[in-house]
Amino acid sequence: MANPNAKGLKRIINAFFFSIAGFKATWQHEEAFRQEVVLFVVTTPIALWLNLTIVEKLLMIGSIVLVMLVELLNSAVEAVVDRVGFEHHELSGRAKDIGSAAVMLSLIWAAVTWTAILI
Repeated sequence: MANPNAKGLKRIINAFFFSIAGFKATWQHEEAFRQEVVLFVVTTPIALWLNLTIVEKLLMIGSIVLVMLVELLNSAVEAVVDRVGFEHHELSGRAKDIGSAAVMLSLIWAAVTWTAILI
């Protein structure tokens, strides 16, 4: 848990280590995130290798980063919902479905971005 008394550089350092813990937890518990990291590792060298402008390369790589970012947020929502309880509740299901829809939308956007630039 964050130290509410930490200020300045100490707060930034603490935030960095909390973020690393978040990446580790997501990697450990979320297969979708691991798959998206593999997608990033495979597609980034391809984007860099292609004879494209820097903006096109950034758009291609950035669209995959966006997928991972949305997955991190979706995983956070799912963790909070699961923390509240595992029994079926309409709002819990809705929250998870909306998070999943956000991930799907980011994947579609990545595919559209790559297709538009490659064509």
